[in-house]
Amino acid sequence: MKKSTVGRTLALPELYSELALASWETIVHRTMMMMNGTCSIDEYQRMLVEKSEAMQHSAIALMTGGSERAVLAPFHAKARANAKRLRAKA
Repeated sequence: MKKSTVGRTLALPELYSELALASWETIVHRTMMMMNGTCSIDEYQRMLVEKSEAMQHSAIALMTGGSERAVLAPFHAKARANAKRLRAKA
């Protein structure tokens, strides 16, 4: 049974690990969609918008003296959500 990470603060190494794994999973799913010709315009747009939003939130956290965790959090949240969503589509 998987442990839920909702409501608990991840240790920094765990945050990095989850970010790396979710990012790789998302990249694999999207690459396969592109290779198969099944990647929709909405998915391409989502790729651009989510990176822009995550960069904006990270920059704000960095400029306001946020922790390393606060700077990584937007990327972590998007990567995990994408991996879960794309996993369900596969």
